[in-house]
Amino acid sequence: MIGSKKTDPFFASLLNIAKNVQEATHYADDFRIQTVADLKEISVKVKNYETAGDKLIHELIVMLNKSFMTPIEREDILQLAVRMDDILDGVDDFTANLEMFSLIEIDDSMRTFLGYIVKSTDEIVKAMELLAQKKLLKMHENSVLIKDYERKCDEVLRSSIKQLFLNEKDPIRIIQFKDIYEKLEEVADYCQNVATTIEAIIMRNA
Repeated sequence: MIGSKKTDPFFASLLNIAKNVQEATHYADDFRIQTVADLKEISVKVKNYETAGDKLIHELIVMLNKSFMTPIEREDILQLAVRMDDILDGVDDFTANLEMFSLIEIDDSMRTFLGYIVKSTDEIVKAMELLAQKKLLKMHENSVLIKDYERKCDEVLRSSIKQLFLNEKDPIRIIQFKDIYEKLEEVADYCQNVATTIEAIIMRNA
């Protein structure tokens, strides 16, 4: 089913979804929170990315419903889109919880999580660019890197929670920070889900 050199509109749509997710994660990582007002600003901006992502997903679904032929299975296209959107929802949840807790202290663990998540979304964009070029086998390299970043996030979660219980005496702050760490690790899991979907697409179409 994959043949012509012209970029397929479905692959172009997936790439747009991936780029929106990438922009959102880069924004969250680059933003420097100093005041409670900053928490509102980052939360609103990420929510805008999430809303834009929902619009892109809707447009893709409309296109799927109208099309008789798709370059790969329509279920794979939709699953890939939805799993990328999960990342955006997770980042939105993370920033919303920062605002809810009025938590302006972004510690090293959070920065490390965000760094790996950003790298994962960079790899997702690269994979979608390869998909648009119909270079499916090369996407495997991106998938491997994403899974490695998720594994590193698992290690960060374990070490950060251990240090939290060792050093923090305030039970409220323990609950807040633990919740944030777990939400960030969940975003890394969503990135891994994208990698798993990519692998399935390669297996069925390459």
